[in-house]
Amino acid sequence: MSEFDSRACDWDNNPIHWERSEAIAQNLLKMIPVNPTMKALEYGAGTGILSFLLSDYFSEITMMDISKEMVRVMNDKVEASKLKSLKPILFNLEQSDFHMNKFDCIFTQMVLHHVSDIETLLDRFNKILNPGGFIAISDLYPEDGTFHSPEVKVHAGIDPDKLTETLKNKGFKDIEYKTCFEIKRDSGKKFPIFILVGQKE
Repeated sequence: MSEFDSRACDWDNNPIHWERSEAIAQNLLKMIPVNPTMKALEYGAGTGILSFLLSDYFSEITMMDISKEMVRVMNDKVEASKLKSLKPILFNLEQSDFHMNKFDCIFTQMVLHHVSDIETLLDRFNKILNPGGFIAISDLYPEDGTFHSPEVKVHAGIDPDKLTETLKNKGFKDIEYKTCFEIKRDSGKKFPIFILVGQKE
């Protein structure tokens, strides 16, 4: 069982997960001209907190994750809420191309620093994003490696300036980013989070 499988049942009980998602949702709606005809994909959706917060603003949101338990929790929540616009799916976009749908917006939160091959994932995002569609990536700024425990093999944050250049080279324009949230640990350490938005040409 993966780390995220084991944490799925209790994920929504952590108020930080809600506060972070609420901050990201508010900023995404300010930075992207969302309209109710748009179809969106949340990659690495977890239990779907962010997608639930944004469900009124899109016609449909596909909530994609690689954790079976996270997807199971999402399915239970969707069934309980009776929200037909939310579509949980178990799929690993890091390993395979996705052919079932295309999207007007793709968003992620705290996912990219877990991805080993970021370039490939961004290329796959690009393939399934409609022309003129938007990407919104929220993640940790570069940090000293203490956000996760040492045994967790992840990137120590993401440099939004480098990410901006990467996306420009992949055909994105009007890229901007800003700080949207800060995670405060009991140790007193603070980890700021950015949201970066761009539009496919």
